[in-house]
Amino acid sequence: MRAWLRAGAGLAAGLAFGLGLSLSGMLDPARVRGFLDVTDAWDPRLMAVLAGAVAVAALGHLVRRRMARPLFDDRFALPDTRRIDARLIGGSALFGIGWGLSGFCPGPAVAALSTGAVPVAVFVAAMLAGMGLHGLLNRAAA
Repeated sequence: MRAWLRAGAGLAAGLAFGLGLSLSGMLDPARVRGFLDVTDAWDPRLMAVLAGAVAVAALGHLVRRRMARPLFDDRFALPDTRRIDARLIGGSALFGIGWGLSGFCPGPAVAALSTGAVPVAVFVAAMLAGMGLHGLLNRAAA
């Protein structure tokens, strides 16, 4: 029963996230690129979406600090390190470059699959291939 509750909570959170992205217009990569283009036709709407996301995350963090454990799990899954190293910086740079070039980051890309647009499907396929390659390289290095 607990597994079903956990899956249901994850599904509800994912649907809320996708709905929020859709309602805010963040499924349109042109809107994201418009935010990143500060020299021409800058579009500040993504800043409001980011501010809303930070507010929700801050509220969630405050609630989590008052809880002994999650509702549908035995413990919170939090990072166990705060180290900033070359892998973190390189991965962040690669993420930012990909986001700037495509206008998609993983969450909005998966939500945008609902539009049926071929470029979105190509991006998600490339993203999944990259995730698979990362997993193979990590296993080979271990």
